[in-house]
Amino acid sequence: MNQGTIHNQEKFLNQIAASLGRERKSKDVIRPKWKTEPQRKVFSDESTDQLVKRLEEQCTRIHTTFERTTKNKLTEVLMKVIERYEGEKIIYWDDDRFNQFGLNTAFHEWGKDREFFKWDHTKGKENIHFAEQADIGITFSDITLAESGTVVLLNNEGKGRSVSLLPTSYVALIPKSTVVARMTQATDELHKLAQKEGAFPTCVNFISGPSNSADIEMNLVVGVHGPIRATYILLEDC
Repeated sequence: MNQGTIHNQEKFLNQIAASLGRERKSKDVIRPKWKTEPQRKVFSDESTDQLVKRLEEQCTRIHTTFERTTKNKLTEVLMKVIERYEGEKIIYWDDDRFNQFGLNTAFHEWGKDREFFKWDHTKGKENIHFAEQADIGITFSDITLAESGTVVLLNNEGKGRSVSLLPTSYVALIPKSTVVARMTQATDELHKLAQKEGAFPTCVNFISGPSNSADIEMNLVVGVHGPIRATYILLEDC
């Protein structure tokens, strides 16, 4: 990617500082240490199993199907979801976890009757074109928020955001170890990544079930700008 040219940067920043009535800050901002952080107390006494139960309950509110399985039975459960969604064209991430969980092998075997497409950054727009035509997009969740029923996707060149955005239906594979209470814990993890040079993802997506909007005459409309159906598959032993 070509590096752009920045014009009038100093003048622009100086003008902002002047408008705020203070001197221009040019050094790193020191994070404040708060005396109290009430956001950390929410669900702090709940175990992982309790958070999973909370996640399952929240899925009913965000119109998302919730499944539980184990690593050994994942392929069986995933195939049932694909059949339920009548998936003929399926796109998924270039993510090593698909290999670790035996899914690449399963997709190869299932490819006799269906078309499976692995995201490949070297193929450019071909990825997006397939995602636009796909019935199902499949990703793993990197962080999962129990409170809101949100999967957090840390995108990179092999984990295209179109996989969870463009297909008709979306499936999130959720290792139990990724489940945390709420946004507070997710931002903690993102901050840790930000401290590692070159470790922060190109894009971070927060997805809470299927696409929906209630700002059209106050009526809930599903599928306005993304998948119209979503299934979360929790991996109990991972």
